[in-house]
Order: sequence, then structure tokens, then C-alpha cells
Amino acid sequence: MRPLLLLLAALAAAPAMAERLTLDRIYGEPALSGPGVRTLRVSPDGERVTFLRGRDDNQYQLDLWEYNTKSKKTQRLVDSKRLVPNEELSLEEKARRERARTAGLSGILNYFWSPDGRQLLVPIGGDLYLVDAAKPEAARKVASGSVIDPKISPKGRYVSFVRNQNLVVIDLKTGAERQLTTDGKGTVHNGEAEFVAQEEMDQHTGYYWAPDDSAIAYRRYDEAPVPVVRRFEIFADRTEVIDQHYPAAGDPNVLIDLMIVNPVNGEQRKIDLGAEKDIYLVRADFSADAKTLVYQRQTRDQKRLDLVAVDVATLAQRPLFSETSKTWVSIHNDLRFLKKNNAFIWASERSGRNHLYLYGLDGKLLHPISSGEWGVDNVLAVDESAGKVYVSSNRDAVIDKQTYALNLDGSNAAKPARITSGDGWHDASFAGNGKLFVDTYSNPRTPPQVSIRRADGSMVEWLEKNELNANHPYAKYLPDHLPTEYGTIKAKDGQTLHYSIIKPANFDAAKRYPVFLFTYGGPHSQRVTRAWGNYFDQYMAQQGFVVFRLDNRGSSRRERAFTDVIYNNLGKHEVEDQLTGIEWLGTQSFVDPKRVGVFGWSYGGYMTLRLLAAASDKIAMGVSVAPVTDWALYDTHYTEQFVGGTPKGDPEAYQRSGVFAHLDGLKSPLLLVHGMADDNVLFTNTTRLIDELVKRNVQFDLMTYPGAKHGISGKVNQRHVYGLIEAFFKKNLGGTGAK
Repeated sequence: MRPLLLLLAALAAAPAMAERLTLDRIYGEPALSGPGVRTLRVSPDGERVTFLRGRDDNQYQLDLWEYNTKSKKTQRLVDSKRLVPNEELSLEEKARRERARTAGLSGILNYFWSPDGRQLLVPIGGDLYLVDAAKPEAARKVASGSVIDPKISPKGRYVSFVRNQNLVVIDLKTGAERQLTTDGKGTVHNGEAEFVAQEEMDQHTGYYWAPDDSAIAYRRYDEAPVPVVRRFEIFADRTEVIDQHYPAAGDPNVLIDLMIVNPVNGEQRKIDLGAEKDIYLVRADFSADAKTLVYQRQTRDQKRLDLVAVDVATLAQRPLFSETSKTWVSIHNDLRFLKKNNAFIWASERSGRNHLYLYGLDGKLLHPISSGEWGVDNVLAVDESAGKVYVSSNRDAVIDKQTYALNLDGSNAAKPARITSGDGWHDASFAGNGKLFVDTYSNPRTPPQVSIRRADGSMVEWLEKNELNANHPYAKYLPDHLPTEYGTIKAKDGQTLHYSIIKPANFDAAKRYPVFLFTYGGPHSQRVTRAWGNYFDQYMAQQGFVVFRLDNRGSSRRERAFTDVIYNNLGKHEVEDQLTGIEWLGTQSFVDPKRVGVFGWSYGGYMTLRLLAAASDKIAMGVSVAPVTDWALYDTHYTEQFVGGTPKGDPEAYQRSGVFAHLDGLKSPLLLVHGMADDNVLFTNTTRLIDELVKRNVQFDLMTYPGAKHGISGKVNQRHVYGLIEAFFKKNLGGTGAK
């Protein structure tokens, strides 16, 4: 805190250096947050910490860097531009990046260490390169042709990937390439995750290696039953007609199979997933000894999740246990098999909070690993030799993320040891053995700082201290930086809602200011966090707005009592909570209650429409970007999970959860924005809304972006859309002057 205050004082004393934050600078170069790093990994031998970093002239073009723990040097390991000067992506890869929320990035987006720590597998532009860590300039291309989802096998003998809808391996000893499947074409895909698995289930792979390299379990799916949606992707100079298999709520999903293949001889075996075919295959994992495969099978209504063990040698099956819920069973990636005994770690919300449990391979519960009135975010690492499980959690503060150590024997289940220090947001990336981790830390006053630490949290070395000194990209804007304040209010049912607020520049408590309220409001998201802030929020506050955020019921990283209330009636409680926040704002002496505006994107766009429809008397205007307007138009897994049932099975739930039944209340000015090639929230959502508003003679503003997907990505598009949002707020709230 003290160094920052001294820096603030020093910079304040030198006004000639200070500049006002602008949208051009927010989307300019270099990145305002400083030299950011992403995809941090510790090499298996512990000698290198590798990461991706944007270039000085383009923060969205990523190169591979390393910090050498012996030489203490940080250097670029692989220059993406030297590897592939002009990257060209297939339509399939573009779609995958959109679903992975990386569509705005280029260069090296991922990489993989070999088990011995000597080589890295680097995919770029549809090709695959093997890089010798000691001689990175001699990168060797090992595969090409629109390669997706590459991996190095656990023992390092093979490179595997999917190409043209088939699973392929390369034997690194012989260099021989072998295509393990041959029927991948048309609607049949091997080794891939289907659309809803990628978009909604956090499954970006469709195959799983045995830990001894002896076998691969893979998904084989046929999307023939899934209806084809004909989309028109409208670009500035052309229109492309896309036939997309899109499973809207109530539609058939893909037909799914789980297969096991031998990478040496290609022998195929099929696992029986049960009599019911309308299921979700969540994922599959091999036990540490490779003798057992455990797959997760979720019912179509998502109220039951079964864990089933398969003997790899005989394919004999035995159920382990099932998770059930009256609303939905959440899925996760926290199944971890132990190597030293026949047991595994499993995460469950059965207590109302997400906690870890230790099970034997016979499916019997041994003991809880964590417990209490808090929840685990996810497992970060397991160190069996030390008897530790490392997790992230908001145990000490809902708006924070910290790293904690739990004992495998459950002895500190209720009181885990916190190993990160500093209130705020910590993202930890552990070495495979759990002995070392990389901590990325920020708070509203500190841009992301990256350090290498031992498992007890003690410092090893700074990877990127990122000090806010006079040379930092944000230094000249720091004198005008406005603090973020946090607080809580009560929902109508008494549950605690967290908010953040930024008061405007030159704040005068005796005056009244307009409000910029950002909302998302949907599941799987938390937007009130004690982390380095959103630049557009900061910009709007500097333009004279009170900037307000509130995480309503249904938001993530909370207990099930907080999330479950939205089930079967989307929008009702979320809108109620946001209006509670607006009512609270109205009681503040510095807020002009007649000048409250709302902005949201995706689920937030839906929320903006529902808020204007419910309370145009309290909300002066709204900006809705890429909104879902009719949940019957959205995909199966997400929609049926939260709305419940299908449009035919429960039409009333879909009617009350959508926008159209509430439109008569929409009276305030509206700006509607959508990308004209959106394959997630289909553009049809907006065209249907346009039609309904025209029928009601409701005037509104409209902006569509040629060729843009759901995120309207790219700095040119982003600069334009946020400039549009700013202008609409200023126009409809009568400027930003205090009254």
C-alpha cells in the first residue's frame, strides 16, 4: 500500500506527465496492465516456467516465453511470427476459438511439455511443431493440415491430435503417423467434443490418454439427429450461408459413443453407455494404474450424474455412485486419481457447498477432504507424498480468490491452510508434483503480478513484478485512477448480495450523478471481484458516471441456495436483485435516480431487456448486446439445465423466462447490438426482437457488426462498440454533469 501512495503523490506532483484515459488508449498498445502473462506452466523437471505473452506491438499476438530457474533469466522461447509469419485458420478452428473465448488472439495459444521436460509441442496455424527447449530455434514441424487438440502422451512416446474428424497419433521413436479412426466424415466425429460440450460443459477435448500410453479413450459422436440451422454470416463484402447442426432446447442431441483404441495396432473397443441413449457423456478418466476407466454419464434433464467404472481389460462395468439434485447437478473437472492407493478425489455440492471427498475405487466414501460454510472453486494440484491437496476458494471473502492447502486425510477439512497472501485475486498454476506454483495476483490498486512460490507460499522469485512505477504503461493515467469500493446489501429473501461501486471523477457528495450499471447476472459468472479492474468501468467513472455492479442470485462461486432460486424461472430473481441494487442507489445522496442506465452483454443483454421491461420507470435507458430473447432458440445443455424441461414439455417456463412475454413494459430508450455471424447466441434472437418491437411501434437504436461473432472481437470492433455504448449513455442520460 505505502509504495503505491508514494507513487500517487509523486505522480500527482508532476501534472505535465498525466494524461486522461481514452478509449483509443484502452485498445492501443502496449497493454495498460503491463507485460501480462497467460497459460503459465512449470516444466516437469522444474527448470523452466513457461508462459504466453503478447508482443510489444500487438498484445493479442502471443509468443512463448520462459523463465529459467537456474539462470534466473526471462527470454522469448518461440517467436510466433518466425514460426508462422502469416497465420491462416480453418473455419473449424475459428469456431473452436470462439467457443474457447480466444477468438481475438493469434499466434501461439497453447503448448504442451513432454514428460521429460526437454521438448514442447506447439500448435499454430493448424500445424504442429516440436521445440527442443535447449535449441528452440530448431523447431521441427511434425504435422500439418488443420490439426486440432494436440497432445503429448503421458509417457512421451506419442503425439496425438485430431485431423479431418479422425484421431491420429505419431510415434516419436519412429516418426510414423497412424490414423486410428477412419469413419470420421460428414456428421461423424472422432476424438472431438461436440458443440454443447465445448460451449457449455467446459470440455474442449474429446479423447483421454491412459497414463502408461497403452490406450486412448475417445468420444465418437454423430450429429445427424441434430437439426440444421441455416445461418447467414453477413460480412462487409459478402454473405456466407452456414448450415450448422445447432441443438436448440428440446431438440435431439448428438448420438454419443465411448471407445477405447490401442495406439500401437489400432484395435477398437466400444463401451456400453447404457440403454438410455439421450444422455450427456461428461468426460472419461483413467485410473493411475491405467486398469480402470471411469466415465461420467449425465441424464438429459441433468438431475442425475453417474460415475461408472470400466475394467479396461474386460470392459466389465460397475457403478460407483450417483449425484442427484432437484434442480441440476453441476459438472466439473475435479476427478483426481491417486497413485499410491486405490482412491480418487471427487468434488460435490451435495452439502449445499462445493467440497472435496475421498473415495475408494469401489465407490465407497472414505472421508470428506473439505467441509464447512465455504466452498472449493477447483483442485489445483495433489501432492501425495506430502498428503496435500491444493485448491482455490473464496473462503475468506466472497469477492476474493485465494489458494489453500487441504490435508488428504481430512484432518483440516474445515480449516484449510491459506498459502497466498494479500487480499484480492490469486490465480495459481502448480507444477505437476505440487512442490511449486506460479501465483498471478492483483487487486483494484495492483495490476497482475506474477511470482514463483513454494507450496507453502514462500517466495522463490518474481516472474513479473509489474511495478506501477514511472515506466509502467498505466503510470501516466494513475493520477486519475478512481478507487473501487465494495459492500453488501440484502436480497428480498435475506441472502447477501455483493456490489462494487466507483464514484466519479471530482466527486462531490453534495451533487447527484448519473449511473452506469453493468450487469451480466447469469450462471457460471461472478463480476464483483477484488481484482485489477475493468478499464471501461474506470473510463466511464472518469467521464462522470457512478459505476455500479452487483452479483445477483444465480451468480457463481456461491452456495446452492444462492444459485438454485433461478431454476425454472430465469430472469425473475436476477431482475429483482438488480432492482434492489437500483433502489439502494436511489437512497444515496450522490445518485440521480432519474439517470440510471444499464448495459449488458449475452446473458447481460438479456438482463438489460428484462430490466427495461420490468422497470422503465426506474431505468432511463439500456444497451443490450448479443441478447438471448427466446430461450427456445438457445442450446440444449445450458437452457434445459436452468429453465428446466423443454419448450414442449414446459412451455410456461419458457414463456415466463423469455423476453417477449414482458415486452409491453419496455418504454425506455434501447440500443440493440449484435454480431452478424454469431454462432452462439444466434442473430435470430435479435431479428425476432426487432420484429416484435416494430409490431409494438417501439422505437429503438440498432447496430450490427458485419462478420462479427458473439464477442464482437478484435480491437477495431471493440473500440467501436464501446464508443457506441458511451455515446448512447451520454445522449440519453443528459450528459455526465452532476446535478
